[in-house]
Amino acid sequence: MSDDAHTTTADQLVFQSPVDRYPAIEPPEQHQPEPGLDAEMTPMADLGEHSYRGTGRLEGRKALVTGGDSGIGAAVVIAYAREGADVAFTYLPAEEEDAQKVARIVTESGRRCVPIAGDLVDPAFGPEAVERAVAELGGLDILVNNAGKQIAVESLTDLTDQQVEETFQVNILAMFRTTRAALPHLAAGSTIINTTSVVAYQPPPVLLDYAATKAAINNFSKGLAEQLAPQGIRVNTVAPGPIWTPLQPSDGQPTEALPEFGQSTALGRAGQPTELAPAYVFLASPESSYVVGATIHVNGGMPTP
Repeated sequence: MSDDAHTTTADQLVFQSPVDRYPAIEPPEQHQPEPGLDAEMTPMADLGEHSYRGTGRLEGRKALVTGGDSGIGAAVVIAYAREGADVAFTYLPAEEEDAQKVARIVTESGRRCVPIAGDLVDPAFGPEAVERAVAELGGLDILVNNAGKQIAVESLTDLTDQQVEETFQVNILAMFRTTRAALPHLAAGSTIINTTSVVAYQPPPVLLDYAATKAAINNFSKGLAEQLAPQGIRVNTVAPGPIWTPLQPSDGQPTEALPEFGQSTALGRAGQPTELAPAYVFLASPESSYVVGATIHVNGGMPTP
């Protein structure tokens, strides 16, 4: 199977049925060590490299995206660059191959890119990433807290304190730290976008710790939105459904469940990372100036509140 077998080259604005715009993938059972690489997925995820066409909505903006080397984060980085923004993104050192690919796409799109390696489990890394992004981009006005840790565990009796603590460190505690560090640099008109999940509303029994962090992100985001709105800083969230990313084959789903991943949605298929990108672009752009404390659900039709 070629790298582009499940990649669309059709412009994202082309009128087309969402049912078959992307194929209903049936990934073979596969496993990667955490955190997983986009480069080693079968099939590879569609990040929008060949299809996302910008319209200048983020011209001159400066963004930091955590977890921007693959999956949803990579699709957001690419879309932001195509929309005219310079972008810094964080990634784990083990994800260097994916990070270099995304950096190349951003550079080829004519924008500045600052890849920042490190681990958000380390309390110091989020604030350090903010300071480096500000220094190398010359400022910051978009923060996307997207990095996540997801490991499926069948029983609570097998869910270790170490995993719970690391999941909370990456998914929600790092969000507090990174956002707090970014605030002094964010002027009126800036935006913060946090990645939550459909599992905040429909927690799978094998993702107890992950789902709990996503519910916490919802609560954090709505409270922070109220706090920062008077300063002209907007906070919103995007809640993905089943999206084909390296999280899934690196223990984010039981291996035997991968061939049917996403097929229970109303559209009958898993989503691709590039299908998330327009939501993040909208929330970062001035077009969404009256959108505060909102959640955009991008989940293929899964019912949510």
